[in-house]
Amino acid sequence: MWRHAGLIYSGSYTTVVDTSAPMETIPKWFDGTRLNFAENILYSVDPADHEKRAMYGKEDDKICVTEIREGNTEVAHLTWGQVRRRVGLLANAMRARGVKKGDRVAIVASTSFDTFICFMAITSLGGLFSSSSTDMGTKGILERLLQIRPKWVFMDDWAVYNGKTIDLRPKMREIVAGMRDVEEFQGMVSQPRFPGKPAGLEGIERTVTLERFLEGARGNHELVFERVDFRDPFLIVYSSGTTGVPKCIVHSVGGVLISVMKEGRLHREWGPETVVLQYTTTGWIMYLASVQALLFGCRTILYDGSPFIPNLTRLLEIVSEQRVTDFGTSPRYLHELQKNSIVPRKVVDLSALKAVVTTGMVLSDSLFEWFYDTGFPPTVHLKNISGGTDLAGCFGIDNPLDPVYVGGCQGPCLGTKVEVYDSTIESGPGRALPDGEPGELVATASFPNQPVFFWGDETGEKYQNAYYTRYSSPRVWTHGDFIQIHPVTRQILFLGRADGVLNPSGVRFGSSDIYSVVETHFPEVQDSLCVGQRRPQDQDESVILFLKMNDGFAFTEELVQRIKGKIAEERSRRHVPKYVFQTWEIPTTVNLKKVELPVKQIVSGRTIKPSGTLANPESLKFYYQFAKVEEVLERLEKEKRQRQSSKL
Repeated sequence: MWRHAGLIYSGSYTTVVDTSAPMETIPKWFDGTRLNFAENILYSVDPADHEKRAMYGKEDDKICVTEIREGNTEVAHLTWGQVRRRVGLLANAMRARGVKKGDRVAIVASTSFDTFICFMAITSLGGLFSSSSTDMGTKGILERLLQIRPKWVFMDDWAVYNGKTIDLRPKMREIVAGMRDVEEFQGMVSQPRFPGKPAGLEGIERTVTLERFLEGARGNHELVFERVDFRDPFLIVYSSGTTGVPKCIVHSVGGVLISVMKEGRLHREWGPETVVLQYTTTGWIMYLASVQALLFGCRTILYDGSPFIPNLTRLLEIVSEQRVTDFGTSPRYLHELQKNSIVPRKVVDLSALKAVVTTGMVLSDSLFEWFYDTGFPPTVHLKNISGGTDLAGCFGIDNPLDPVYVGGCQGPCLGTKVEVYDSTIESGPGRALPDGEPGELVATASFPNQPVFFWGDETGEKYQNAYYTRYSSPRVWTHGDFIQIHPVTRQILFLGRADGVLNPSGVRFGSSDIYSVVETHFPEVQDSLCVGQRRPQDQDESVILFLKMNDGFAFTEELVQRIKGKIAEERSRRHVPKYVFQTWEIPTTVNLKKVELPVKQIVSGRTIKPSGTLANPESLKFYYQFAKVEEVLERLEKEKRQRQSSKL
């Protein structure tokens, strides 16, 4: 893979990796080589010399990045030459302000040109980049920043989403105030959300406009790349942190580059003719995916805003107009199209589209069927993937050689030894399960894109607890997903998070089993949340299903019985939830991933401290009453009798 990848690097290695080293020691890969992330993004390698840069597929006048923003009918483009000049200018401005290898620079911004240029500039210097989306609360942003202690924070002055324009300067003030005791912090740079119209910064301390910051470069656009060791860090990403302060996961330059080359070249067959639109925020690992497509000379489209403004077909129109070949989205988005009877292949021209990639949550069987039977042209490759933040890559992924079967991912990612371990083992050595049996997703051999450490975890204890203490002798990477491998097709079926696995009366199954039934057969339900409840006094786990109704539809006992009946019919009677209640809001992260674990802990009698990465932490208050579910049932029954009495 190293020879095939065509990376720009210097130095040499004697061994690829020490295969005798236990994987929990995080063995070094390609030790002795030196690379730079931005250099590989912005240039190609000269086939005759791996140390020299070339521009194959990345010529100065070729468009590489397109920016489209909600509410703006204009589409902006940058060529490779323009990008390189802007990166050089910002990198030299950073250098003039003392930014160097190992320094952290964070950004709180949209998926814009400015954000992309900042990413390239800091990594060109050998620094570490961290990003958060503007819709995160100040608390959540500071939970990240106070751990990594950045030298500079770049931030948009305004945000536009869902038809609303939001002034971010009050949040700027709060962040600067929150960073006052961070010795490394030199200040904030305000990026103009509306080009040419920077917001005034009166009353905001230690903050300068981007234009003022760039004056430090003195017009110097020259690009100088700091090549660093294969193992050196370049990117900090964050765990969901739904029940506490997020973990700061640090990825290596070489590990991510070789992994991306593997996935992009072999699994996806990306090249200079590929056009990628990955719908994402900067606070999610998929922002990296939208940038790393440029490694292959692709054009990437940065879309900032709601996917449904001004109408539900907005993203589809962009896919058509920009001749997108690879569209990255979420199961939630496809579900919204299905629910609103939107048939993409009938409303827009999808003749250029080759693939739709979905991730972020389990893709239900009914959406697989809808995708091909109704929604998209049969020539489009539906690529459901899973992996994520912890490895900046995939465990379950697509490939161009095998058929697509309903459910899960096509198979494992090349170079990662995925196995299924018995999840009923509480401690001790793990035991591999045969294909077809559900269990814990583990990786049993080292892979180059393991994170190198957690920021601030000096002893490495948090890292080991996160991945390596679940099983012993030998220790293996435990990912936290509940999966099974199909014995015939070899596809990987993701059944839910391992820590959210439902286990009533010893019958283990994932929440996706319930969601797929609800989504397929009950259009009156907008969304649902299924969790297990086991309080200290409970002898067994009970399953609770919460339903959020669509406008105009009522939550009734008749609906509850129909849902229970359909679950019993399609799954089993043991899958039927013991309790079904109505809810008005389901907790999600800012990336719209619904979170089960906090609710599971709450209904099981625990009081938790929600993280700032939850988009709606106040929604958790509703669920505390169900820790005393018997009292809730008694109250609801009393209210029912009162209503019947009043009718009489």
